[in-house]
Amino acid sequence: MRRRDLLKGMAAAVPAFYLSKAFSALADNRAPRIADGPFKPDWESLKQYAVPDWFRDAKFGLWAHWGPQCQPERGDWYARGMYQEGSDQYSYHIEKYGHPSKFGFKDVINEWKAENWQPGELLDLYKRAGAKYFMALANHHDGFDLYNSTYQSWNSTKMGPKKDLIGGWAKAAKERGLPFGVTVHAAHTWTWLEVAQRADKAGPMKGVPYDGKLTKADGAGKWWSGYDPQELYAQNHELSKDSLDDHAIHREWNWGNGASVPSKAYCDKFLNRTIELIDKYGPDLIYFDDTALPLWPVNDAGLKIAAHMYNTSIKKHGKLNAALFGKILDEQQRKCMIWDIERGQSNQIEPEPWQTDTCIGGWHYDRRIFDNKGYKSAKTVIHTLADVVSKNGNLLLNIPVKGDGTIDSEERKIVEGIAAWMQVNSQSIYGTRPWTVFGEGPAIESAAPLSAQGFNEGKGKPFTADDIRFTKKGNTLYALALGWPGEKGSVIKALASASPQLSGKKISDVSMVGYPGKLTWEQTGEGLKIKTPATKPDEIAVVYKIEGAIG
Repeated sequence: MRRRDLLKGMAAAVPAFYLSKAFSALADNRAPRIADGPFKPDWESLKQYAVPDWFRDAKFGLWAHWGPQCQPERGDWYARGMYQEGSDQYSYHIEKYGHPSKFGFKDVINEWKAENWQPGELLDLYKRAGAKYFMALANHHDGFDLYNSTYQSWNSTKMGPKKDLIGGWAKAAKERGLPFGVTVHAAHTWTWLEVAQRADKAGPMKGVPYDGKLTKADGAGKWWSGYDPQELYAQNHELSKDSLDDHAIHREWNWGNGASVPSKAYCDKFLNRTIELIDKYGPDLIYFDDTALPLWPVNDAGLKIAAHMYNTSIKKHGKLNAALFGKILDEQQRKCMIWDIERGQSNQIEPEPWQTDTCIGGWHYDRRIFDNKGYKSAKTVIHTLADVVSKNGNLLLNIPVKGDGTIDSEERKIVEGIAAWMQVNSQSIYGTRPWTVFGEGPAIESAAPLSAQGFNEGKGKPFTADDIRFTKKGNTLYALALGWPGEKGSVIKALASASPQLSGKKISDVSMVGYPGKLTWEQTGEGLKIKTPATKPDEIAVVYKIEGAIG
């Protein structure tokens, strides 16, 4: 019997009080269940986690941080910036779409069609570039789900593209043998979209509220008729203490410093959305844009999701195969998941595997970066990768996707440049482990400290050929010179004949990856001196393959 017929029969047979109870029970049954297994939703239990070897070996992943905020092509956090009077995105929105009281973010969603999206073509390119895993945005702080979500009506199968985007990415990744991951940011919609409750303070629209408090009833005769904007914006609550301060959101990220505390219903909905995402699409990786875990410490939804992810992975693979990421982790939390550093790198070899997440431009697509040729180069990406891997980390790199589902010509050139280097030199990256020291050179002395969740990227000296990063695999040591050494060659001090790193071992052979000839080299008290050949295999980074030093 269908649920509808069952409920009709119940309505005719039982009093209203008991019918209400029955409806509640059915709703509870629709909620996804937390998977049983060795992991429980508490920090002590999650300490059993061990990073899977496949992730440690992979080293490099690519990311599509793509959603409706890419449609205006005006950069990151557009759904917030368009409600901040006087900001660049607010002014752009007024000019392109109209006032946010009449054309809000919900209407930007309606403009987004993803009409040229071909996930298979992009993943072919990314796999050629050396990506060993792929991640896709499942939702952002804007609250919009990019998959067939039972618990969020505002999703990409019903609005905008009217496509299951996570489903499409997952299928393309599986067909290409790439582990697939999702990134989940929607825990913060509650406070992040508080700006939508504002109104202009000056000008002809002074005092006219933006659309952040609209309700389902306001949709009569509109394109969104039948849908409740509050399900998307989640703004039926009091503002945070410093909500009118545009920068307060950063202080409130971990639900402190006067942040409005989300309701139980909001937290339960987030939990249900995320459990369903895991169950429906089977991701191997899940990234949270949160301090520690989503909604922690005001709610245990994040702990439940982590336990579910780990237990589900064990049931699926017979062992724990999942990678789960959080930011700003304390020493205990780093045993429970993988520490993620946003737009930055550690300055030491970390005892546990970790990840840098960064981007060649802005997180959401920004046309101005393309026009001004402002993307990071393939050289910068490879140097970052070498530095991160030498310190026991992985690099997750976002290639911004335009609203139509394509990447631009400059991005494609950069990805192809990464591919060219990786196709020759990837043996020094994949499956490697840190050596006793991560490197040497002038950039080490100028390394910038981490700020909050990261953000020390590009604040030290630029890498040069005198900056060396080490990786090892078995009995082979790789020394990556981050540039072409030129006629002067390379002198690697950590490989001097009396170096404590070698414990008396002698180097037996030195070659250059991608160069077929013999190298002239000498191990002295000053260092390993290598004469560079006349033919250079690459200008981005030169890889010396050294035998005997760690055998």
